[in-house]
Amino acid sequence: MSAPRAVGVRAAYPTIPAHVRAWVDSTLGSPVVEAREQVGGMSPGCATRLVCADGTRAFVKAVGAGLNPHTPVLFRREVLALELLGRHPLWAGLIASYDDGDWVALLLEDVEGSHPDLSLDQEMQRLVRQTDELSTTMNARVTSLPTSAHGGDGQALYRPGPTDFASVARGWVDAFDRLHQVPPDLLPRWVLDRLDPLREQVSMLLDETTDTVVHVDIRNDNLIQRPTGELVFLDWGAFGRGPAWLDPLVARLERVDSPWFDTSLASSPALRAAGDEVVTAWLVGMGTILAWRAHSAVDVNLPTLAAFRRTESARFLGAAARRLGLA
Repeated sequence: MSAPRAVGVRAAYPTIPAHVRAWVDSTLGSPVVEAREQVGGMSPGCATRLVCADGTRAFVKAVGAGLNPHTPVLFRREVLALELLGRHPLWAGLIASYDDGDWVALLLEDVEGSHPDLSLDQEMQRLVRQTDELSTTMNARVTSLPTSAHGGDGQALYRPGPTDFASVARGWVDAFDRLHQVPPDLLPRWVLDRLDPLREQVSMLLDETTDTVVHVDIRNDNLIQRPTGELVFLDWGAFGRGPAWLDPLVARLERVDSPWFDTSLASSPALRAAGDEVVTAWLVGMGTILAWRAHSAVDVNLPTLAAFRRTESARFLGAAARRLGLA
C-alpha cells in the first residue's frame, strides 16, 4: 500500500453536525453503523467510508465554513463536476449532495482499493494511460462549461463555476511583482536573479488555448487503485477549463524530480505539441506561486499545507532548473 503524499488533519465523522449525519442516514435509507476515517488530501473536513445497518456502503466527505472558509467552495465545484460528468468507472459516482449554505457534504460511491504506488513503473504508466482516457471521456461528456451562479428559486447559495487556467496563469504572472518579499529559504537564488526573464517565460502561458475540460489535481492521494488494477480519479475541486496538455502534465508530476519526467513528455501528443518551453514555464509559474503562498497564505485548520507547498515548490523549481541547465 502506498501512503498519500498530501496529508492534512481531518475531522472525524462523529464530530460532523448531527443534522448532516441525519441527512446521510436518510439519504442512504439505513443508519450508519460503521465509519472508517481515511487519510490523504488537505481538507479539514471528514473523509469517511461508511457502512449502514442494511449493508449499504458509501463514502462521505463533509466540511463547514467554520473549519475552513474556502473548502466548501471546492466541494461545491466538485458537486458541479460530478453532476456534469455523470457516472463512469474512472471516477467515484455522486450519490447525493447536501448544502445548507454553511456545511457541504457529498455522498459518493465507496470504491474498494488503496492509493497507487507511483514509484512502480507499471503503475505510473497506467496513470499516464488512464489520464489520457479520462481526458477523452470528460471532453466527450461535457462540451460546454457553466459559469458561477447563485442558486435559483430565491436561494442565495453560491455555485462556483469551473476553474479557468487563463485566470490562474495571470495570477502567476502578477505574483512576480511580490516574489522579492519571499524569504530566501523558499526561493532559490537563480529564480531571484532572473525574475524578469522568468516572468516573460511564464507570460507565454497566457497565449495557450484553454478549450479542454480538465481535472487539474491529479496526484496519488487523489487516486484509488481498484483490486483489479484500474485507477479511479477523486477530488474534483479544481475541475475546469485549460489547455489539452494540462492533465497529462500534472499526471507526470509524481516524478518531476527525475529524468523520467523529461523523457515521458514525448509520449503525450498534447505535450509534444505544447513544447518544452511551455512545460518549463508551467513549472516555474507553479513553483513560484507555491513559494509565495507558503510565505503569505493564512491556512485556517490546514496545519500541514504550508510545508506541502514548500516541498512541491522545491520539486517544481528543481525540475525547472534541470530543464534550463541551471542545476
